[in-house]
Amino acid sequence: MITPSNHPLSASLKEYFGFDQFKGEQEEIIQSLMAGNDTFVIMPTGGGKSLCYQLPALISGGTAIVISPLIALMKNQVDIIRSYHKEDAVAHYLNSSLSGDQTKVVKADVLAGKTKLLFIAPETFNKKSITNFLSKVDISFLAVDEAHCISEWGHDFRPEYRKIRQLLDTVGEGAPRIPIIALTATATPKVQSDIRKNLLMEDPNIFVSSFNRDNLYYELRPKGTEDVVVKDIVKYIKKQDGQSGIIYCLSRKNTEKIAELLNLNGISAAAYHAGLEPGLRAERQDAFLMEDAQVIVATIAFGMGIDKPDIRFVIHYNISRSLESYYQETGRAGRDGRPASCISYFNPKDLVQLEKFLRDKPVVEREIGNQLLLEVAAYAETSECRRRFLLHYFGEAYDQSKCNDMCDNCMHPTEKYDGQDHIKNALSAIKELKEKVGIDHTVNVLIGRASSPVQNFGHDQLKSFGIGKDKEAVHWYSVIRIAMLEGLIKKDIETYGILKITKKGVAYKNEAYPVQFAKNKNFKELVLKNDVPEEPGVLDASLLGMLKNLRKKVSKEKNVPPFVVFQDNSLDDMAIQYPCTLESLEAVQGVSKGKARRYGKPFVELINKYVETNNIECPDDLLFKSVAKKSTGKIQIIMSIDKQIALEDIAQAIDKSFPALLTELEVIVNSGTKLNIDYYINDRLDEEVQDIIYDYFHAAKTDNLEIAQQELVDQDVEIEEIQLMRLKIMCELGI
Repeated sequence: MITPSNHPLSASLKEYFGFDQFKGEQEEIIQSLMAGNDTFVIMPTGGGKSLCYQLPALISGGTAIVISPLIALMKNQVDIIRSYHKEDAVAHYLNSSLSGDQTKVVKADVLAGKTKLLFIAPETFNKKSITNFLSKVDISFLAVDEAHCISEWGHDFRPEYRKIRQLLDTVGEGAPRIPIIALTATATPKVQSDIRKNLLMEDPNIFVSSFNRDNLYYELRPKGTEDVVVKDIVKYIKKQDGQSGIIYCLSRKNTEKIAELLNLNGISAAAYHAGLEPGLRAERQDAFLMEDAQVIVATIAFGMGIDKPDIRFVIHYNISRSLESYYQETGRAGRDGRPASCISYFNPKDLVQLEKFLRDKPVVEREIGNQLLLEVAAYAETSECRRRFLLHYFGEAYDQSKCNDMCDNCMHPTEKYDGQDHIKNALSAIKELKEKVGIDHTVNVLIGRASSPVQNFGHDQLKSFGIGKDKEAVHWYSVIRIAMLEGLIKKDIETYGILKITKKGVAYKNEAYPVQFAKNKNFKELVLKNDVPEEPGVLDASLLGMLKNLRKKVSKEKNVPPFVVFQDNSLDDMAIQYPCTLESLEAVQGVSKGKARRYGKPFVELINKYVETNNIECPDDLLFKSVAKKSTGKIQIIMSIDKQIALEDIAQAIDKSFPALLTELEVIVNSGTKLNIDYYINDRLDEEVQDIIYDYFHAAKTDNLEIAQQELVDQDVEIEEIQLMRLKIMCELGI
């Protein structure tokens, strides 16, 4: 039972937390709870939810019980409270991480009245030994943190949460009613209703803060191949000047792989997932909090309750399972109120993977999961203001003119057109369908697709059937979603998304007005474009000439053929890419680390001077280091050459043509591996012919094979033989 303090709340706030004033509705929320009222709080991440139960607990008699879902979250909260208080006993937690002796200490402190806040995992709260213990405790109130876990429609549904009310009644049997405060950052109207009903909250005071985080920038990028995406991530992070960030992945494997690639490219990163030992997880979490790691690459196991205000970016390598998850995960950015970015990579194929995870779930859970995924797909593919879309999902109206280019769609709007006739057609179809079907069925009727459900219900005989067949399905999905944003249609989520026409929608049918539509994005096409290699830049002929002159000079100084220094294709690439460091030179075609170190310095100096003179900007993202792939084919080639097996036999063994094998040999040599192919060359070419080819390349201005064959026409040598000699010379002189 709460026993109010005689001190003004503002004085207690200063005494216990050092703050001069409350944030938002914190004071009203605390007053509601202190008056013994059930209190329901919806406040965005970073809004100060924790203080709404921490301060009342500290200034009330008895012990406040806080149901919290994660061990890491409990530890973080307890550490924070203890940092404001002289005695560690003021806050404790009970969960599976404690030993028997540690549990005894916690219970003793609670029974002695030393503990003001006791954090308990829902699974622990469900144990009979714990409920028996708590029945002896003077409980001031119960706080249910992350209360969305109660609802099956919530993104982190925990069955144990649904037993909280029953267990609380057991604990408090025979005592005055224990008030409840339920808190969450992410709850749709449906989830809010579930929470209140399940906890049997008595006429609760409800505090709903705006879900809008106006300091966050939202962007979705098409997700191409892994190399394309990770290179883009590396490029983005390197521009953040060492700022902290989180990258969320769907699989543990990807967290490890991406963290490795980031470290390889000079970005301090650590992987975090549930498969790691608890000690290692805690170590990596601390490294992130202490800024020893710039980036955490994590599954959703990371982040809940992490009190780090200066996270400047949250990147989703995989799209979230629900918009609630997405909102909560992105909400970990910019808690200090300063600008932060939320970037997600999206490929429609990711949704297929997420659907696979639902296959083994019970039917009801699978249906709910699929509905949540449809909302994610709609958010990803919309061309409307992302902030408006997101806030509408949580039941909040938003004027997109206030977005101020804080989402990619507002910053780069697509072509607009008036869609009032399309909305009227959609409304007509929904009415004719008697408001008894969902969006997929409605769209099939509009485009005239006689699916099995459409035929079974005779909906292919309706007037609306095929009324919109001149447009694709994606267009009508967009029309219906925009009509929802306009408040003309609502989706009854309790009946798996059945479409209903609102009063405003009925009025619109009679008196329509212009509604601006933006052309929808086709992510399948965007992903295909994203997978296409970047167009090569324009070759700088002036720089190329200077590089060739320098190569000639260096070749004379080193007494090696010019192509041994750098091949023609390498110079061409330098004249396109402008590598300004030895590291970036390694990204140029045919340049190994050893070759860059041996010959690169004068070339980099020349390029630096050239770009400075001509006011050209050196690209800072040229070099992207990837993890070396262990190719069994390359290993087999090298081992076969060591055994002096004929190259034709090697080609046949690895199922390659002879010219393809020679190209593979050049790749191996250019990567810095020496190959001794003398045994094969000596068997195929006379020593005299070898000397002639050798002398030719030593003096030649180019390493072009066709030109070499023309110059050596009298020797009657094949182009492959010239290529072999070029390889031999590179191995002897260039590595």
